[in-house]
This record gives sequence, structure tokens and C-alpha cells, in this order.
Amino acid sequence: MKKQLLVAAVLAATAAMQAHAGALDDGNLSISGFGTLAAAKSNTDDVTYARYNQADGVGDSARLGLDTNLGLQATYKINDWLSGTAQVLTRKATEHNFTTDLTWAFLKARINDEVSVRVGRVVVPTFLISDYQNVGYANTMMRPPIEMYSQAPIENSDGADINYQHAFGELNFTAQAFAGVSRGKLFVATGAGSTATYRAPAAGFSVAGEYGPFLLRFAHARADMKINDLQPINGLTTTLNAVGLTQLASDITFSTGKKIAFTSVGGTMDWNNIVAQAEYAQRRAKEAVYLPDTNAWYAMVGYRVGKVLPYYAHASSKGAGSSVTTPAALARIPALNTAVTGLLTSAEQTSDIIGVRWDFAKQLALKVQVDRVKPGAKSGLLINVPAAGYSKDVTVVAAGLDFVF
Repeated sequence: MKKQLLVAAVLAATAAMQAHAGALDDGNLSISGFGTLAAAKSNTDDVTYARYNQADGVGDSARLGLDTNLGLQATYKINDWLSGTAQVLTRKATEHNFTTDLTWAFLKARINDEVSVRVGRVVVPTFLISDYQNVGYANTMMRPPIEMYSQAPIENSDGADINYQHAFGELNFTAQAFAGVSRGKLFVATGAGSTATYRAPAAGFSVAGEYGPFLLRFAHARADMKINDLQPINGLTTTLNAVGLTQLASDITFSTGKKIAFTSVGGTMDWNNIVAQAEYAQRRAKEAVYLPDTNAWYAMVGYRVGKVLPYYAHASSKGAGSSVTTPAALARIPALNTAVTGLLTSAEQTSDIIGVRWDFAKQLALKVQVDRVKPGAKSGLLINVPAAGYSKDVTVVAAGLDFVF
């Protein structure tokens, strides 16, 4: 019943918006939207495959929640230089049901033809596709590789950004800088799973160059992450304080706020029917904290035959060390030593992805994708993992319809 209601809601919203957008737009107001209606399943119920920061994934039965979403966006042009934009997005994230969040809400001031400033809730330009990572129709693959996008689940911040665009001959150059405070929820997959809230003052920048069919982008962001209700970590720090390891307890926690840096470089190509996309990123703790340092990358290549685009991708996430130095005294408490060592170890995972996209109608695309997930250290990025861990490959099959209107 829930699946039927969701399908009906998505289709009804799409039809209504298409029917009434023209009537609502008085020349200053524009309304648009995007969405994906998709089902997915894996070959096992022993573990769950989920997107980054998602509490509900898929097992050995078809479910709609992995990739299905619906976004609605409205922009009102106040005058020739000032406009306002709001966007809401319905999806499954840190809760076990579909929720709706305000993802964009800003005023945009056009300073001149090259410079604009936005104030309000803006996108954090962390990744190659940060601006459209939730718009399935704008992406070749079914979903952004979780090996890459699980590194930094922060998507927006409340503050401001400045954008600059300039053409140097045939090279189109863009730059963006932002500063603000990000607030939200994080799904903690440890044990039975829990949800924590965070507050993170953040700042960063991105630069990109586009030359014909090629685009290259570099981004760097830093956040001072503070999380008070990380249940598994709080329990461990209580034990560490009780046995006199107070410095280690202080080092691993996020409750006092810890600085995290994220750097990425990526590019796209759409040349002579060859479509390619690749990205590499590093997450680094700038202060001692339990969160491991990571390196991640993916590469995708496809070939367009008419309206059909088959593609292959490989993704990888590996640990790059820890910012925490454990004291020698910890080794004298074996059980606690095991818990801390496991906490400081990064999850590792690789995936091989094959799929096909068919643009069978205007603003509609059908996708089918198969992911072969190979968990490494700490059972990879899978959730609901048995206590003994999980090392078997997991196959995930998904099919969905992407649309924009």
C-alpha cells in the first residue's frame, strides 16, 4: 500500500505541476521540478545496501526508497537584478520513511554579467556534481557512487556565496566561494543504527573550466563539525574517562567541534558520442577525531548510440590513516583497545557498475543499473551488518524513470 501511495503521489504531483505551471507563471514566477521513480533490490538480506546518509536501503526484495525522490523548485524574479529561489526535496534519508526538506532557499543579487551573490540556504560545492547530484535526469548513472559521496554528507549551508563567470576565448571559467553554517542529521550505521544532529560552520571554494566538450573542476571545503548525540561514541568516551584515558576520550569525540577538510578534483567529457566522468577526493581531519582519513575515486565511461547510452564505472574508497594517536596504556585493556582500534579504522569498498540509459522521450529517461559491491575493511559501506562482519560481494539491481518538468 505504501508503495502504491508513493507512486500515485509522484505521478499526481508531476501531472499537476505540468498542468498548472503555465498558469502560475506570470512572467516573474517560474516553477520546475525533477524526480526519479525507481525500484532496487540486492541478492541478500544479510546486509543492507544504502546511499550515503540513508537509514533504509535495500535487501533481497524490491523497494522504492533507495533512489526514488521528488524535487520542486520555484524562482521569483523581483526585478532585473534580484530574484529568490526555493527548492524542496522529498526522499528517504536519515529516517525510515520519506521526508521533505528545504534544500535551497536564497535571494540572488546579480551584480553584473559576471558576478552574482546568493544569501540564504545554498549548495556546498563539495563535489563535481554537487549542484545536481539529486537530479537523476541530469546524471548518467543511477546514483552518485557511494564510495565518493559518503565522504562528505553535508549538502547545503545557511550563509552566502559569490559566483564569478568569465569567458577567456573558448574557455569558460567559473569560480564560487561560500561561507555559512550547515545543520542537519547524520545516520550512524554502528550497531542497530541511530541518528545524530550536527552543526558545522563551513567555508570553501571551487573553480572550474569548460572547453568545448571538456570540463575540469577543483574544490576545497572545511567544516568545524560539532555533534553531541553520537550514541556509540558517547558510550565509548564515557568508558575511556572512567579508566583514566581522558585525553583519548577528548581526541575521538565530536562534542567539542573538530575541523575536517575535503578536497576534490573531477571532470566530464561528452565528445563524439563518448561520455566520461571521473572524480578523486580526500577527506582529512585537521584535529584529532575518531573519523578516519579517506581517499576515494571513481571513473565512468559510456558510448551513446542514438538515444541509448550504455556505461561502465568503477569506484573505490580506502582508508588513509587516523588523526588519533592511541596511548600505550590502552593496550593493557584488550577489549577497550579492540573497540578503539576498530573505531579508528576506515571502511573500505569497491564497486563495479554497469548500466544503460535510454532517453526515450522528451525530459524522460529510463535507466537500468547493476552494481557489484565488494566490501573490504569493516564490511565496507554496507549497513545492518552482522556482528561478525561481512565480506561477501553484493549485487544490486535497479531500474528507474528520471523526469524533469
